[in-house]
Amino acid sequence: MGRMSTAIIPDEVLRNLCANRWALPVMALLSREGGSRFAVIGRHYAMSPHSLTRCLEHLRSRGWVIPNPGHGHPLRPEYLLSETGRVAGALSERIMDERRRQGIGIADLPRWSLPLVVGLAPEWSRFGELQARLTPVTPRALSQTLQTMIGRDLVTRRLEGSFPPLPLYGLSGRGKDLAAAMAG
Repeated sequence: MGRMSTAIIPDEVLRNLCANRWALPVMALLSREGGSRFAVIGRHYAMSPHSLTRCLEHLRSRGWVIPNPGHGHPLRPEYLLSETGRVAGALSERIMDERRRQGIGIADLPRWSLPLVVGLAPEWSRFGELQARLTPVTPRALSQTLQTMIGRDLVTRRLEGSFPPLPLYGLSGRGKDLAAAMAG
């Protein structure tokens, strides 16, 4: 059981990125492009105006996205990353690049998947330990997330040889690559 020696991002940042389905990809786009217009973001991700509005409100409430004070010219971006948003934007870029490299789409992973990767990064863990690390995740949400992550070959399950057998969960090679993209 080798330990990963990476500094992982703060829980609060990760939870805010995962709290809205579109937050991570929108932050990555704003970071990569140096800002963007509402219509361009919506077209890029085929988002409804309502979903994009909710996402931008979520990101603005975190202080990560600000409206461009110099907006007015058709080629100037409407939305920019704030100083604090640049750190989360760079992180979002790294995560989205790794997801793209692995063929993991925006809707392919459940909400708790990235916090689960962080929770599993250091070592093999039992279900109860994971649930304690990921509070307030429900047992059902954790179980479904583990099943999805095992199915996408990001998490591995093994049985410890005691009686009764004890299931342990750890990151697969692909999961470790995703964890490395999340390293701070």
